[in-house]
Amino acid sequence: MERTPLLTSFQDFGLADPISRALKEENYVTPTPIQAQTIPFALTGRDVVGIAQTGTGKTASFALPILHRLLENRIRPQPKTCRVLVLSPTRELSGQILDSFNAYGRHIRLSSTLAIGGVPMGRQVRSLMQGVDVLVATPGRLLDLVQSNGLKLSSVEFLVLDEADRMLDMGFINDIRKIVAKLPIKRQTLFFSATMPKDIAELADSMLRDPARVAVTPVSSTAERIQQRIIQVDFSAKPAVLTKLLKDEPINRALVFTRTKHGADKVVKSLAKAGIAANAIHGNKSQNHRERTLAAFRSGEIRTLVATDIAARGIDVDGISHVINFDLPNVPETYVHRIGRTARAGADGIAISLVAGGEELSYLRDIERLIRVALPREDHRTDAGREAAHAKSPAAPHQHRAGRPGSRPQGARPGNARHGDSRHGDSRHGDSRHGAGRPGDGQKSSNGSRRRRSGGKPNSAPNDRQEQRPAHGAGKPDGIQGVAFLRRESRPNGNPNRKPYSH
Repeated sequence: MERTPLLTSFQDFGLADPISRALKEENYVTPTPIQAQTIPFALTGRDVVGIAQTGTGKTASFALPILHRLLENRIRPQPKTCRVLVLSPTRELSGQILDSFNAYGRHIRLSSTLAIGGVPMGRQVRSLMQGVDVLVATPGRLLDLVQSNGLKLSSVEFLVLDEADRMLDMGFINDIRKIVAKLPIKRQTLFFSATMPKDIAELADSMLRDPARVAVTPVSSTAERIQQRIIQVDFSAKPAVLTKLLKDEPINRALVFTRTKHGADKVVKSLAKAGIAANAIHGNKSQNHRERTLAAFRSGEIRTLVATDIAARGIDVDGISHVINFDLPNVPETYVHRIGRTARAGADGIAISLVAGGEELSYLRDIERLIRVALPREDHRTDAGREAAHAKSPAAPHQHRAGRPGSRPQGARPGNARHGDSRHGDSRHGDSRHGAGRPGDGQKSSNGSRRRRSGGKPNSAPNDRQEQRPAHGAGKPDGIQGVAFLRRESRPNGNPNRKPYSH
């Protein structure tokens, strides 16, 4: 990785005065590590590969130098073109990126627009008629616009690919290759990813010319400020336990995660019966509903947001005091992403997971192996539930994943399900010509066979018409407090049978 001189103030970058004024108004003083390392390279026009997670300040690290370079060469965009193209995996993240460009460029006569699914394409075609400086888009809708002659990519000067590994997980790599093939060879490319598996490294190599490489590892102090708890419960008792937590805990804002869209709606209904106001956000909700819900959550109008992993991707809301896993994720890295949404900006946070045994105990073991910490457990099961859990407890010994024949490789993540963006109906979540996608969770793979979880175990994730009913299992309380270390493992390369996200 290449190093740049340590810059401790945004004033050190030499950004144009209109941008510096906007940063002062935003109370930006000290750059984050990814900003300090990326901005100097990007200001020179050099391609950059940045390895950094969500919440590290990536958006400013590419938006600020791009705005500066646009000011250096002020030209009017040609009709149906854009000068800056930013590709992101989800609608919500795309909207936040555009908001950041507009905030940093408030003193610049900047034209910008969004190209995402879930809203009429005609409106987006009209907004591009005169050309724009900045276009933020999801891949599927962008290709829609290109194929319908609503957009030409021949004038792109700056390309940003954000969260490239998430693009891989969501099945967008072929779309990205199609888009890149239509771009001018002479351009500046800024490429960001949380990890760099083989497929992503190959994509970066094909897109960039002599890039500067920068990396920012997760800040361990954030993890240390998250108090984590595991509550073992009977599956049927989860709604009641969640209700009690939301009433008893000193909550500012709570983000509750479920594995399915149907499960998220069911949790909201259960909380409403208990007198707790909550809204859900997932792929079956309209874009307008999602935007209204997020605005209400940010303003504090609602304090509890129930979300699926894909729908919550890219949501960066300050003041989340609690993350509650109503369902444990089946991918351990997803747990790290979830709980990282609390304890931001120096605050403390609490992460509570409801574990019903059986498969969820297996997921919990995978999580503990990844973070290298045994999490404290509280046993709230009934006697009957405890007996059932012992009867159905997995016989496999508690050993490292790599030593378990047929197990999922360490750090494996789901992929190939095209959630987040679609040009042809609703096979992918989040960007669809005709609205939000409605994929089932037990999707079929490309060879027609039902996807299975590694080790030959049938995929137990339900589709949206069936609530999850895991078996009950038992685990020994461990009593070790807190998290000492959080680390994202590299993912297996090119695995065609990764389990898709339930969202």
